Amino acid sequence: MEYVFGIIASAIGVWAGSYLLDGVKLKGFMHAVIVVVVLAILNFTVGSVLKIVSLGILSWGVFNWFLDAILIQIADYFLDEFEVKNFWWALGLAAIISIIDGALRFFF
Repeated sequence: MEYVFGIIASAIGVWAGSYLLDGVKLKGFMHAVIVVVVLAILNFTVGSVLKIVSLGILSWGVFNWFLDAILIQIADYFLDEFEVKNFWWALGLAAIISIIDGALRFFF
């Protein structure tokens, strides 16, 4: 149940980010769920490798933020229903997802 809530919380973050940021386009909430599932798969595969390779390069929290933005750009490449204009919009979306996901997990 915790995983389902995590997916929904992150999907709310993606959905909110698409409304708040002009450079992020999304067709609907179901597509936000698909984006989150793709991001989870990318984070498990590509993200794990990048974290190991870059161990100790940057401050852990800042690097995770940049890594999330990179993974968002990769997800944008694979999903037609999800569009992020450039890296800076991906960085903003990563921040919004993190803030909303963290707040929802804290309160619920």
